[in-house]
Amino acid sequence: MNPILHLSCDPAHDARCAPRRGTVSALLGAALWVSPAVVNGQPTTTPTPAPEAPPAVVNAQPPPPPTPSPAPVPESGFFFGGVGRVVAATDAEMGPGRDADIVWRGSRLDESTYIQMDLERQDHWESTGATTRVAVRLVVDAPVLHYNNARPWNINMSVRNAFVEERDLGVKGLSVWVGSRLYRGDNAELLDFWPLDWLNTLGGGVRYDLPSKRTYFAAHAGVNRPLSPYYLQTVERPPALNQPGAANVNLLDRQRLISSVKASHTVPVGEKGGVKGVLYGELHQLPSGTRETAEAGVVERLPRDSGYVVGAQISPFTGVNNGHLHLFLRYAGDLAAYGEFGAPTQPAPDGTATGAHELLFTLSGNYETGPLGLMAAGYVRSFRNASEPFDFADLDEGILLVRPHLYLRDWGGVAVEASYQAQRRGRVPPPADPAAAGAHPAASHHSASLVRLGLVPFLNAAGKGDFKRPQFRFIWLVTRRDDGAKALYPQDDVFSQRTWEHFIGLNVEWNIKASPAF
Repeated sequence: MNPILHLSCDPAHDARCAPRRGTVSALLGAALWVSPAVVNGQPTTTPTPAPEAPPAVVNAQPPPPPTPSPAPVPESGFFFGGVGRVVAATDAEMGPGRDADIVWRGSRLDESTYIQMDLERQDHWESTGATTRVAVRLVVDAPVLHYNNARPWNINMSVRNAFVEERDLGVKGLSVWVGSRLYRGDNAELLDFWPLDWLNTLGGGVRYDLPSKRTYFAAHAGVNRPLSPYYLQTVERPPALNQPGAANVNLLDRQRLISSVKASHTVPVGEKGGVKGVLYGELHQLPSGTRETAEAGVVERLPRDSGYVVGAQISPFTGVNNGHLHLFLRYAGDLAAYGEFGAPTQPAPDGTATGAHELLFTLSGNYETGPLGLMAAGYVRSFRNASEPFDFADLDEGILLVRPHLYLRDWGGVAVEASYQAQRRGRVPPPADPAAAGAHPAASHHSASLVRLGLVPFLNAAGKGDFKRPQFRFIWLVTRRDDGAKALYPQDDVFSQRTWEHFIGLNVEWNIKASPAF
């Protein structure tokens, strides 16, 4: 080893340190002896103090301002992350555990196995000061092999992310992305959905963060084409140049264009807390098209369609222990009332989704103190389709769910979950028997509700915290349906026959962020 490059050693284990230590000591002694600062600091042999020197001119100037520390450079490299859960469960009869919710979004404890894998590459480019991220997300949904082992094997897989995003290219705080992206904001954790903005399109977007990092503006536009007769119809036609056989032709093939805008601002409160406010909007557009009717050779013209979303969010937060409360209000009209992949099954008289609407109010929060944690979520939703009569697809529904945690140790404890779910639907036709379960003949309504309680002992390998993952759980859920809830299921479905339902099983859930800078 080159002794010049060997800058540190241990004298007890390296004999080379001894001569070098003597040389270094001599050099330091000489430097101290000849250094004026050190010499002047030694006591002199003359007791008379030296005359006071006039102040140097340089001392009359204010000290230079401290040099600001450079901003941290984003890390470059490959990163792996993902979100997922694996569930093994049974009911009280040793049948498979099933999701027993009767509302659109219920408890995530009895959801099925879901695996999301994120692979990302991040690079910081010194020549431009920009940072890029290549993100690919694959999602595998149930059923898994143990319930789907027929050969040849198949798998429910989809690509949710495949995009490239860059930040700070040319303009500090500006980011641009292009590709396929799951585009969303804050979520209602216990209900496992994003109440305000939740889109998945092929397109691109732009975002600008103000220097304060408390305000940003974002816009995006993208397309999708659901597999629905409202968007796609394939018919057989004679091949080109009178060749034998038949060819498939997409007679109807139209894709939806979705654009969105978002503005977010955070007002600081105290040292770490604050209040975040969000304004949000969407515009949905669908071109006209031609579709063949049930009568061969007869086609119909489908008109242009459109829709819109307006919404807002206010979220006070403490900045410590994940304390926060999200309040969301969202209104969707016309085509947008059916969601990004939905289609009107009961359109308006003119064949469009005009008149459909959805109003959604959602709350989600978390509070932790000492060994206690409390998560809560709920929503109230009202949906009306585009057809005028009040029918089965028109409904009002809601859920309120709470999950308190007691941490017996930093690594584990017990949670209890309780929820109440209810809905009211239209009947087609009205009930012939006024005494039928859940019937309200005067208004042609059907009402249903259920109550659920759950006991969930858990282990947190990452430590105490309601959002810490991975989390191992033993789950026991008990659900009680009323007669109206049982009537929502088809004849001979066990859910239509049982008032009490059990869900007993093991569950593990993880959430690992991939790229550290985004």
